[in-house]
Order: sequence, then structure tokens, then C-alpha cells
Amino acid sequence: MSRLVFLLNGPNLNLLGKRQPHIYGHETLADVERDCRALATELGLELRFHQSNREYEIVDWIHEARESAGGIVINPAAFTHYSVAILDALNAFDHPVIEVHISNVHKREEFRHHSFVSTRADGVIAGFGTQGYLLALRRLARLMDEKAT
Repeated sequence: MSRLVFLLNGPNLNLLGKRQPHIYGHETLADVERDCRALATELGLELRFHQSNREYEIVDWIHEARESAGGIVINPAAFTHYSVAILDALNAFDHPVIEVHISNVHKREEFRHHSFVSTRADGVIAGFGTQGYLLALRRLARLMDEKAT
């Protein structure tokens, strides 16, 4: 199995560290990418790190992952709550998927409590800040190893 992981980020995560730091913290997406790349190296993973405010780009990256990746970590952000297109793309991906949210979505507005992506995800990590990405990579590496044996 491929050790390639796609780490996908949805809308407004390009503003991480600037937008609502009382909710999302002060780390930037560049900080998250740096930390994830360091951990990926430690875990023997290759990482493709993407962010888009456009739903279709995330769908296209999931399609690309179908051909080459052993797993996906995704923070769909606002797309979590309404994107059937992202769910359908993930349903066509045959390897592990971990959903990440920086904030605890269950302590926030009611509309944030529902996730289309969660119905496909092999695990969901929420409320651990940007550390959730690292937890997701560790879990994904374990799932990939288990699937390989």
C-alpha cells in the first residue's frame, strides 16, 4: 500500500492564526504543514498538503488520491455541514479517511453538529486544536499499517 497521505483543508483555513484566534488558535496553516511534514517523515509517510476555498478542488484532490494515496486526512471546514459532493468523492476512496476539526464542533452552533464527512470517516478528531492533525496522522499511519498486513 502507498505511504502517500493527502492532507486536505477546506475554506477559510488559509486564514488560520488570523481568523477568530480565540476559537482556532494562533498557529498558521504553514505552522500546521511544517509540523505535519516533520511527523510524516518520522512515520515514514509522504505528504501532499492542500488547502482550498473551492469545493471542486477538494473533490478533484480526493479523486487524485484514489489513484495514488493510502489515506486521507481532511478538515473540510464549512463543507463538513453540507457537501454531498465531498462525501461522494470520499465514498469512492477505498482507503482510510480521518476527519479533523480544530475546534470542538459539538460545543458550537447547532448547525455545526452535523457532518456529512463523518458518515464516511474511519475516525473523527475534534477539539484538540491544531494538534488534531498530528493525532490524525498517527492514527492514519496505524490504520494503513494494519491494512497492509
